Amino acid sequence: MLQMKLCGDLILREKCTPVSDITPELIRTMDEMVNMMKDQNGVGLAAPQVGFKQRFLVMMDPESCEIYRMINPTILSKSDATCVMEEGCLSVLGPDGLPVYSHVRRPESVEVEWTDENGDKKMAKMTGVPARIVQHETDHLDGILFIDYLSGVKREMVMRKVRRRH
Repeated sequence: MLQMKLCGDLILREKCTPVSDITPELIRTMDEMVNMMKDQNGVGLAAPQVGFKQRFLVMMDPESCEIYRMINPTILSKSDATCVMEEGCLSVLGPDGLPVYSHVRRPESVEVEWTDENGDKKMAKMTGVPARIVQHETDHLDGILFIDYLSGVKREMVMRKVRRRH
């Protein structure tokens, strides 16, 4: 059973290493991550959030409900155009046990490449919410949390809620 790592856990701040082999264990872990993400009404989950220091993630396009299992994802390009959307994270919870949200500015669209669970190379141009999700989740693989994009005042407001949880 996978355990969610919460804000303050050092693994969330570490840079993950590339996956070298797609093993049955990795596929099982990703399947469990998909279930965990859905159970918690999330749209993405990265390996360090469940205690793995490897570059893989799962995400769902909320519009099409398509599930992506991405191994060694790389964002190849980001649009110059940006947009602000509300973001939350299953690892950044408030006192009520629910994600704390804040508005974050990110590129509107990205081009991303990854290997799927069958070992096939994939590439997609994502816009809007899916672009937001893949940026948020790939940030996790580099030890970056969405709160790192907030101003000092906004970050402190979020962290005050997180600290009230403890």
